[in-house]
Amino acid sequence: MDGSLLPDPYILALTGFGVLVALVAWLPLVLKRLPLSLPIVCIALGAALFSLPQMTIRPLPLDHPEITERFTEFVVIIALMGAGLKLDRIFDWRRWAVTWRLLGVTMPLGIAAIALLLGGGLGMPWVIALLLAASLAPTDPVLAADVQVGPPKTGEEDEVRFGLTSEAGLNDGLAFPFVHLAIALAAVAGTGEPWFVEWFTYRVLWEIGAGVGAGWLIGRAFGWLTFHVPAETKLAKTGDGLIALSATLVSYGLTEIIHSYGFLAVFVTAVAFRHAHRDHDFQLQMHAVTEQIERIAMMVLLLVFGGALVSGLLAPVTWADVGIAAVILLVIRPVTGLIGLIGFRADRSEKLTLAFFGIRGVGSFYYLAYGLNHMEVAGAERLWGLVGLIVLMSVLLHGLTVTPIMRSLDRQQGRDPDAEEATPPPGLQGPARL
Repeated sequence: MDGSLLPDPYILALTGFGVLVALVAWLPLVLKRLPLSLPIVCIALGAALFSLPQMTIRPLPLDHPEITERFTEFVVIIALMGAGLKLDRIFDWRRWAVTWRLLGVTMPLGIAAIALLLGGGLGMPWVIALLLAASLAPTDPVLAADVQVGPPKTGEEDEVRFGLTSEAGLNDGLAFPFVHLAIALAAVAGTGEPWFVEWFTYRVLWEIGAGVGAGWLIGRAFGWLTFHVPAETKLAKTGDGLIALSATLVSYGLTEIIHSYGFLAVFVTAVAFRHAHRDHDFQLQMHAVTEQIERIAMMVLLLVFGGALVSGLLAPVTWADVGIAAVILLVIRPVTGLIGLIGFRADRSEKLTLAFFGIRGVGSFYYLAYGLNHMEVAGAERLWGLVGLIVLMSVLLHGLTVTPIMRSLDRQQGRDPDAEEATPPPGLQGPARL
């Protein structure tokens, strides 16, 4: 055949991207009542696409370490802004009790348990076990959309959905000190140099404190510019939800410039931004824009993940790794989740759901990429294989069970999961203005 008759790769790429955008808009409607999730479909499509003979690219993370780190970083910060904007519940230490339990008890116990399992069960060096544990402990804000609260002001915010959303929003930033701890221990291995004081004062106290403080200030500033300046110049007048993207990038960029945790800052910025005027319809527009960007970026990343799976990502995985992955997902997260919820006032079904849906995903990819890009590690292929396996198993396990479990939970609590509109639960809406 004449080569001139073959489609231009650029035209094919445009066509494919158009199909991808259509799927982003259409698939959530199709999958709403099915025991299937959008991430599962995306991974399957990616695996099929990269299995074609014409596809010669092997999208393995070790072959593209910088791109892997940066792209996963971008997807996570967009998801964090979306998670913060859709929380109806006003910030209050008592009302956020479920969050503090999952962060202060469940996550540290999960990191310790995973590190012990990998170091003792697989015989990994303890520094590598700690890096993997810190990467695998946080609940993912990107792939957990089906168990999170609904858009702003829709009322889709029961205790389970709120707990999983707020946990996913905050634990990504709070896992970072443990990633840095692994990096610090690897750097001083065999030298005996002191490390604890610098790690604790800088990586824990400063970076967490500055991240929270900077995120709050930036959120307040964007809230004032959007809702409270004189009527003719307030940003809400633009009707352009891209302002949320601006807040995301500014918050992340400025906090990273001052060497603090940008993930933490972005979520805090979103919560403070939402609190500036909780009932304004512009909140819905901002959330809609972030959700669309997040879904497109997530689908691209999962297509590539599917391609990595058929390109040999799981080749180094052993049956022992499969057993370890099952223990992490089916034992460690549920057990540590239930321990964190001891004494918490909630139904047994709510506690079990909170404990079970510890979804692992894009955040785990980012932390592993970041750690491997900042320390010398032998056998990185196996680490990527193990994390890829755990994310794949999590996507399948949680994706196939999320619809029936959440629909059953809604019915138990007297809600119709098929209702077109929900009524906001009482007591969760704050004042219109501060």
